[in-house]
Amino acid sequence: MIEQKISDYIDKLNAEQKPSEHENPPDSAEFMKLSGTVRLVRTMKNPELPNADFPGRLASNVIMHASRREPKKAKKLWIAAIAAVLALAVALSLFVPLLTNTDIVYAMEKAFEQVKAYHGILEVAVLNENGEEFVQSKREVWADKKGRYLVKVLQGVNEGSVTANNGNIKWQTVPDEEMVYVFPSFPDPYRFTLELGYELDYVKNAAEVSVIGEEMIAGRPATVLEISPAGGQSYMIWVDHETKLPLQKQTAMHNALQYRITYTDIKFIDSIPDNIMEYKVPDGYSAAEINPEQTVNTIEEAETIAGFAPCIPAVPEGYELEKITVATGSKVIKLHYVSTDDHYRIIFLQGKAQDEFIPANTAILGMVGENKAEILSPVSESFGVLSAGLYSGMTDIKSIRWQENGYEYAVAGNTALDELVSFTAKLAGKAVNLPEENETTGFEPEIKVPVDIETEQNEQKSVDAGHSPWRLDPVYVAQVFVSLKISPEGITGDYPVDYEALKVIYNDGVKAVIEATGETPVRRVYLERLVRQDSTGIWTVTGYDPNE
Repeated sequence: MIEQKISDYIDKLNAEQKPSEHENPPDSAEFMKLSGTVRLVRTMKNPELPNADFPGRLASNVIMHASRREPKKAKKLWIAAIAAVLALAVALSLFVPLLTNTDIVYAMEKAFEQVKAYHGILEVAVLNENGEEFVQSKREVWADKKGRYLVKVLQGVNEGSVTANNGNIKWQTVPDEEMVYVFPSFPDPYRFTLELGYELDYVKNAAEVSVIGEEMIAGRPATVLEISPAGGQSYMIWVDHETKLPLQKQTAMHNALQYRITYTDIKFIDSIPDNIMEYKVPDGYSAAEINPEQTVNTIEEAETIAGFAPCIPAVPEGYELEKITVATGSKVIKLHYVSTDDHYRIIFLQGKAQDEFIPANTAILGMVGENKAEILSPVSESFGVLSAGLYSGMTDIKSIRWQENGYEYAVAGNTALDELVSFTAKLAGKAVNLPEENETTGFEPEIKVPVDIETEQNEQKSVDAGHSPWRLDPVYVAQVFVSLKISPEGITGDYPVDYEALKVIYNDGVKAVIEATGETPVRRVYLERLVRQDSTGIWTVTGYDPNE
């Protein structure tokens, strides 16, 4: 029967198998028409999610359509067609849920495009491994698409404190100290938990998103998603059926604790009231600037403060120069660029070179023109001009740093690394090259070190949980390896080889070569990120060259 054939056809497509009918088309116009409809449904890139009654409505509509259009045909002809459609409807009722995992992310993305600003109440609860929980705090949140926000703690830990960023400055009031701490507005190492735009980015960039159930959250029906990021442990979010936006998030269990953050109330608004985002020092409070910067109106003003004339390149396409500031302590000039859609921010830092250029050990080694470059994705350590700001430790901030003609430059921003490379090349007027494997010695150690991948996977889980962070530093891993070659019975006290005696000669983010100086049995150590090939992945020794 044709309905069985259509059902089998759909089963093969769902199993990612190639139906035999594609090679040997059957002599049936009905089958070809219905199979064509099935393929059309499968290839829809961004379909509207059907309601639960969709299969029934599909069958009813087709029956009505068939009876109207072909009243003169014999009953058996169109009854067979209707039976096939009914089979198709039943199959689709099974097929549609398969679309949900991907399409709910698309629905979230489209929903957030319509958001201008929002105001809500967040509840933060702590849960232990025994299932016990308590409310840590309740917070009032104002936020908009421009990245501005204000969070006030209504009750619980740090009650009465306010953290805000109006795009010009960031500040935090601490009632217990009667202090207001003032920071540069960007980069911002802390925003707030369950910020809708950031959560959407995490979901879009996740390695896997799975629908695992339905629940009521704050009196609203929601879809439960398990989010498996490329780095780190899986967590869950609850997506509101009506708004298609997150209502709740529950983190993975770390050190026997996990957090659940819930919007008990949320409203979408056109804009944050101006008075909410106005910076004021409360009566009786003192203000203290952290990493103070002075905004200047002209290049001449910047030159007067910093003591040198900065390089002012042409503004790359898609961006505009927002402001110029000078870090008053380090005399570093910063050119602040913002994308035309107000989503990305990039800072071009310039200062006089103070020391020999030494890249961070965790950096990818590249070139800006003929100059060695330090590429951090994300910024894990802040050296040189990057010390003139709070860049380290933020997962969305990447940087490229180099020295040229007695000056040091860095470009830091919240873009993808390839865009930051392109932006830097336009600013510097020089090619920016990331390393390629053929630039090394072929990455072939003289002696290979056996690796137990299962052990390394367990080590990765341990590091993800906050243990042995030194496994993220290739130089530290090399130091331990060389030290054990010197003292195979074990290491007591100081390492027999100094950290400073090890030099990174190659690092592309996945493979690295560390050179040892001095009297050691090892000349070079070869390492790879075997388990996970990003900044969260541990380094593993895969070989070495002995000292002759």
